[in-house]
Amino acid sequence: MKFFAILAVGAAAIATPVCAQDVDPILQVEAQQERTERVAQRIWEFAELGYLETRSSGLLVDELQREGFSIRQGVAEIPTAFVAEWGEGGPVIGLLAEFDALPGINQSSAPTRDPVAGKHAGHACGHNLFGAGSLSAAIAIRNWLEATGTPGRVRLYGTPAEEGGSGKVYMARAGLFDDADFVIDWHPADRNSAASRKSLANRSGKFRFRGVSAHAAGAPERGRSALDGVEAMNMMVNMMREHTSMDTRIHYVITDGGKAPNVVPDFAEVFYYVRHSDADEVRALWPRIEAAAKGAAMGTGTEVDWEIIHGNNPTLPLQSLQLMMDGKLRSLEPIEHTVDELEWAATIRESLGEDAPELAQAQQVEDYAVLTGYGSTDVGDVSRAVPTVSVRTATWVPGTAAHSWQAVAASGHSYGAKGTQHAAKAMVLAAVELYTNPQLRETAKAEFAEARGADYVYESLLGDRKPPLDYRK
Repeated sequence: MKFFAILAVGAAAIATPVCAQDVDPILQVEAQQERTERVAQRIWEFAELGYLETRSSGLLVDELQREGFSIRQGVAEIPTAFVAEWGEGGPVIGLLAEFDALPGINQSSAPTRDPVAGKHAGHACGHNLFGAGSLSAAIAIRNWLEATGTPGRVRLYGTPAEEGGSGKVYMARAGLFDDADFVIDWHPADRNSAASRKSLANRSGKFRFRGVSAHAAGAPERGRSALDGVEAMNMMVNMMREHTSMDTRIHYVITDGGKAPNVVPDFAEVFYYVRHSDADEVRALWPRIEAAAKGAAMGTGTEVDWEIIHGNNPTLPLQSLQLMMDGKLRSLEPIEHTVDELEWAATIRESLGEDAPELAQAQQVEDYAVLTGYGSTDVGDVSRAVPTVSVRTATWVPGTAAHSWQAVAASGHSYGAKGTQHAAKAMVLAAVELYTNPQLRETAKAEFAEARGADYVYESLLGDRKPPLDYRK
């Protein structure tokens, strides 16, 4: 890459109008603290699953309308998706806001395991924080633009169903990011980092086998077990793992295996994920998964069909933007926790094992690095439509894994809200830099064009299917 020698992380002062220098963007974020905490807590309590986030999405829309944003709701054929905008002229800078919870896990905000009776989902990936932090950042940017008279628009994208629903992919496919100049993204984590992080491509599908029911003891010869079809498929796919490349990840759950042992099940379903760092490799692997399903059906005398549920391209990180974000993150004062919050965090840490990092890691910034992560995100498709910059902040106790009860607890606690405010500050500083530094904008767009290639044509891993609005029902 040839872009970075001219990058000046602190160059905002070079191009910033005098009036813009007189308005402290950090103070604009600090003024939103009550909103951040309140909105994060409400969405945490709602804990709504993908494409069902009616109250969570509605809460964000209500907050934005009160601040004068224009709102487009129900975009990309998704009732809970929206685009909110304020300002005029350019550049157009978007922020992403997620708000879906995960099924099958819940927890109170207590620092010991404490499931909430009757609650079937929880914010184990901190998307309540994600939505609240991006909301506060968008409003702080709006206030900064207005106070300084800086030309530009701030746009908040309400993006449902990140967890297995690929909401942003449908929004990207609908062209909702095509007229944005840059997008700023963040995610809750157990550390502070602006690493240049590439994710894995991912495609998922539900394979549905249909057989013939019969009494499993009295007339087994009349039955054809749909569960046998699922198990035969799983066996073949598990053998296939020996003959895939090192980066391949394949995992599944049996979502329906029958209801009673003495009834030959006439329906069974298995839900598969396939991941790889290269989207083309996922495309190549998928027909082998389908072939295993067909073979399993033939061998068990059943029938099978399948539905692609979601698919994400890998993220396309840009070092010019990530280095800028790294500088902004390092310029912030460390997160300050109260004595009560530190005692709460110490109790959480006891559940993480003897090798858990020290609590002080939450005040540090990870060394900048270029990484490939093994998760997947629909932000990948956004990053291939528009130059995108990302940051992670310590909203969880160091050593906490995503999708854990410890993450749910922190996401509903003031400890998580502190890290969320930290993310909002980093995002606002990055936005100010992009509004006021034309040299950085030019450098990042040139890097983006080179990274995509001259012949790049966007292709989603979803095909032309409509959003699966019932995939969590």
